[in-house]
Amino acid sequence: MQQTLITITNASTILKLLGDKTRLTMVKILDSHDCCVCEFVEMFKTSQPAISQHLRKLKDLGIVKEMRRGQWIIYSLNKESEYYPLVQNILQHLPNQDFKLKELEEQGLRISCE
Repeated sequence: MQQTLITITNASTILKLLGDKTRLTMVKILDSHDCCVCEFVEMFKTSQPAISQHLRKLKDLGIVKEMRRGQWIIYSLNKESEYYPLVQNILQHLPNQDFKLKELEEQGLRISCE
């Protein structure tokens, strides 16, 4: 499979975005689970506008995508993105974050946005 090269400028932009601990953790979680803003708000104990701002930055670059389900907007990692191979390469070096979702479930805060 031929890998598409991205520019140094674009790689730098992606790395800066992922240099934020919250965004990096969000992307790692989204690599295996779709989530809505409300779940991230609970996970990171931060405001909805702050979480939405992180997601908007990731969405603007095409790293994450959103899908509307009724009144909910569900976010997932955009595996079609030209940047996905770079993002995936970074994520494979990080520990699994599923425990964060498990904690939400145990607290009764894991949202089923159906």
